Amino acid sequence: MDLIILCLLLANTEVAAFSSVTGPTTTLRLAMECPTKANHRLCATEQQQIDGESMSSSSLSSSPSSEIKMYVPRSFDEMVKQVSATMEDAASSSNNKKRQVIRILLPRSPDNDQFGTYYEQNVIDPDPSMYTDTSLVLVPPDESWQGGIMQLYRSASLACQEILRRYSRNAPGGVVPRLQEDRSFDESGVDGVGLWMTQGATAADDVSCFVQPNQETIEGIEFITNQAGPDRVVVLMNPQWRIVDDALDSASKSGGVLGQFASFLGGKGGTLKRLDSMGFENIYVLEGYVCRGGNVRLIKKFDTDWFVFAENDDGTDFIEVGISPQRPTYQEVDQMLDNNNITLKYARDIGLAPKL
Repeated sequence: MDLIILCLLLANTEVAAFSSVTGPTTTLRLAMECPTKANHRLCATEQQQIDGESMSSSSLSSSPSSEIKMYVPRSFDEMVKQVSATMEDAASSSNNKKRQVIRILLPRSPDNDQFGTYYEQNVIDPDPSMYTDTSLVLVPPDESWQGGIMQLYRSASLACQEILRRYSRNAPGGVVPRLQEDRSFDESGVDGVGLWMTQGATAADDVSCFVQPNQETIEGIEFITNQAGPDRVVVLMNPQWRIVDDALDSASKSGGVLGQFASFLGGKGGTLKRLDSMGFENIYVLEGYVCRGGNVRLIKKFDTDWFVFAENDDGTDFIEVGISPQRPTYQEVDQMLDNNNITLKYARDIGLAPKL
């Protein structure tokens, strides 16, 4: 009997200690107006740790619906609608994913591949209207951008603004939210990092989006996330760390001295662990590269598998070539193309193989 009474007293003590947890309170606009809901976020984070899930594994091994089909957006406007709709779906009450990571292609002039001769005008203060033209192409943020990370930031920043406008189009009261940029998170001024925030009728409707955050931005992400609280959306767009792991990344995910040393040398393992503790997940991923001489696109939402597409030879459409529950490697994508009898592009161009 004494043992039973002791167990009951210990259980009551644990419940009291848990119920004493309170959410962040601050007078800043970014503060949540309902701090009592912080317990929900704490429970979700603890359950995620119990399940042993990481940010990458939880987002890539979800239970997708076989009925959901994906397509590659052919225009900037299509991509903006697709991304904003995915963000809305993820943040809905049924999914409650308020810490979102998205990776997108960037709008650029069709003649961007003229290396050494093409020069983009108005890169300091570009005209936003030029980025809604249907003649623009969607390009991966890779080494083909001659202006480097700052050129990428200008395009990503304009894409972020359009996505936030679309996401907040149904704000309560019909008030169009005001967009505000904060470049203070880029201490050097040339790392291509920024924060865009929407300011609507009430603080509860505001959204914060980090554009191209790097590993040095993690403390700023934690600061904004804590102020936003559990019910506000915080987004990371096109993080500068890669999806795939190199040797340092793999080592930094291990524990002990080796993991700490690898993180110190630049491995992303420590950063991903901190993001995972804040609840960030991959919500939308659209990436691309060249395989067998042709453009390939990989696309995934938080509730789907990975869909792989190959561009046809006319450059007018993308053809689905495979689906994978996990992100396919380059070798697996090459095998998908082979399974669909898609040969090297140069062979198709000179008539040695049928056109795609």
